[in-house]
Amino acid sequence: MSIPPQIGRGVPRADAHAKVTGAARYSAEHRPTGAVHAVLVCSRVPSGRITGIDASRALVSEGVLAVLSHLNLPRVAAQPRLIPSLAGTTAHGQSFFPMQDERIHYAGQPVAMVVADTLERAEHAAELVGVDYAEEPWTTTVDQGRDRAYEAEHIFGGFVPGRTDRGDVEAGLAEAETVLESTHRFAANHHNAIEPSAATAVWEDSKLTLYDTTQGPTATRLTVAELLGVPPSNVRVVSEFVGGSFGGKAMIWAHPTLAAMAAQHVRAPVTLALTRAQTFSNTGHREEQEHTLTLGARSDGTLTAIRYRKLSPTSHFDDWAEPSLGPAAQLYACPNFEGVYDLVRANTMTPTFMRAPGEGTGAFVIETAMDELAHELGLDPLELRLRNHADTDPETGNPWSSKGLRECYARGAELFGWHSRDPRPVQGARREGDWLLGTGMASAVYPVYSVMNPQRARARVYADGRAVVETGCSDIGTGAATVMGQVAAEALGMQSEAVTVHYGDTELPNTVAAVGSAGAGAVSAAVHTAARKLRDQLVAQALADQGSPLYGADPDEIEVRSGRMSLRGSPGTGEAYGEMLGRNMTFDAEAVGSWQPPGRDSGYGTATFGAQFAEVAVDPGLGLVRVRRMTGVFAPGRVLNRRTAHSQLMGGMLWGLGQALLEATHMEPNQGRWANPSLGEYLVPVNADTPDVQVEMLEVEDRVVNPLGVKGVGEIGQVGAAAAIANALFHATGRRFRDLPITIESVMAPA
Repeated sequence: MSIPPQIGRGVPRADAHAKVTGAARYSAEHRPTGAVHAVLVCSRVPSGRITGIDASRALVSEGVLAVLSHLNLPRVAAQPRLIPSLAGTTAHGQSFFPMQDERIHYAGQPVAMVVADTLERAEHAAELVGVDYAEEPWTTTVDQGRDRAYEAEHIFGGFVPGRTDRGDVEAGLAEAETVLESTHRFAANHHNAIEPSAATAVWEDSKLTLYDTTQGPTATRLTVAELLGVPPSNVRVVSEFVGGSFGGKAMIWAHPTLAAMAAQHVRAPVTLALTRAQTFSNTGHREEQEHTLTLGARSDGTLTAIRYRKLSPTSHFDDWAEPSLGPAAQLYACPNFEGVYDLVRANTMTPTFMRAPGEGTGAFVIETAMDELAHELGLDPLELRLRNHADTDPETGNPWSSKGLRECYARGAELFGWHSRDPRPVQGARREGDWLLGTGMASAVYPVYSVMNPQRARARVYADGRAVVETGCSDIGTGAATVMGQVAAEALGMQSEAVTVHYGDTELPNTVAAVGSAGAGAVSAAVHTAARKLRDQLVAQALADQGSPLYGADPDEIEVRSGRMSLRGSPGTGEAYGEMLGRNMTFDAEAVGSWQPPGRDSGYGTATFGAQFAEVAVDPGLGLVRVRRMTGVFAPGRVLNRRTAHSQLMGGMLWGLGQALLEATHMEPNQGRWANPSLGEYLVPVNADTPDVQVEMLEVEDRVVNPLGVKGVGEIGQVGAAAAIANALFHATGRRFRDLPITIESVMAPA
């Protein structure tokens, strides 16, 4: 029987039934026998030292088993080190571990941990712990630390240089006939996953099992093992269900190790779940930022120079900034570029990844500036981008492994009706009652990251015709488990419905953490390699089996469909995998496949591209902005599952809407702590904010990035969405909005 290709099908999610029926168990829902609860006590001050801890009232409270602090918590076996990999190394979120001494670095820092027999008793006892502080001066914002800013040598965990230069920027600006300079400011942002971070720790003698809400089970294993000073083989991490992430659960924070320490201390399984407010100060954030961009261009719109400087706060212990300069450096064919990251040491935890880390903010800056340049030169914004299209990677001069950006522009413009727009950015030129209407567009780019270590997967076929594929990756809600089954099915020549997937456990073969849109490419490559290896193994067994109808056949003439091996052109000559295994009294066959990613210097530029379009309506009297419709066209290489990919891209575009109009964490500088650490005051888009969203994917062949040519869709959907909305606001009102989020107050402010 002929079957359609399994890769690309809109197969329903493998985890859907468990999630919608409540059968899925998340990290804090595991209830080992005798399990108790831990609750953190966090610092009320942003800087200083602890002068005293009074745990006496908590210790006599009913059900309390322990109060742990720097006074009695064991010291970690190794100091954390911030390094750039989550694939085959530790992944400390910051070079600091709490409750090791009396020093306070930031508000919300854990200073004590209460363990009790119930969550309610632990929460009550945590309120009874008294902590005295000697406060010291603090810095928590860009403005407070501006005069002490320094140029970073490296950022992003040492992965990205603090300065990038090509050509001669001064000469390029001198050559320019038009020079534009703009400053953009971004509020800090926080992850607000439906499931706050949590870990359940269970010790059995010297063996630790952690149920952790993490994007990388192997990263958790290695990180916790290093901090505890135990062999990684003694740590098992299970993370089958993760209730959302996109960065907040990528790096490994203190709570899984603290849960393990508490479990060791009280000799019982311990669950440590962060409260919503605690996630704002214990799982990283997108830092407050100030960007200054200078563009130089000839009268025909071709760029001659880009100068870009970013200023942002980081922690006392790490040089961290999201790499926002990438889109400006990579999107357009500009011969002269200078980019610099300036940092301010602040009383904050180390910032971290947030969806489209760097590209989300950097694309807003370059794409709103390009829109402004187009207006100054009297050019259509899309035409300006085409005139500066980079046919090769501007940073290296290497050819692209694949691109498709021109096609995204053309298809997006067609779907959106771009070429019929009235180009005048005049307030009231397009009116619908009290609403001013406008349209805008922006480019999207996201790098294809190459993971470092070999990626492994196991495939198994049973005599009853079923198959199982296994990797240690977690599924953070993106559909990774679903595409694992599709890739394995296609490689084995089976239906997806016949393949079961096992994942989210370090006892399974190791694959990369689901970060940076790298997960789908790396995991699919490992699964494809394992399944092809098993297919070839089974075919070879049939050809060597005198009892098989395929005995002695040419292996190049064998095809497999629906789990049945047959001669090409003669489907009646053959047998199913299960028939052969059963005849040989073998219940199953398996193979482990390993894929070694290409090095960073592949000789190609690797990135995913797309085009974003938006229409807005603005009520200037009330300051209201409503996004009417959004269109995104993307070229993500090969699409593994059109249903889940569409969902990821749409979700990214709506996150871009939130970035543009709603999301902001406000620092209270006089108190040195976040002023709105809750979903009641940290605003995110809801159904009422959701416009008509149109998503289209253009598959482009890529033979460089991985065996299946998968670039990933997790991040690219957000990139450029906020810029398209801001550019549409300019088109509607004739006013530029350079800071995010664009609030009611900023819309109503005098021009």
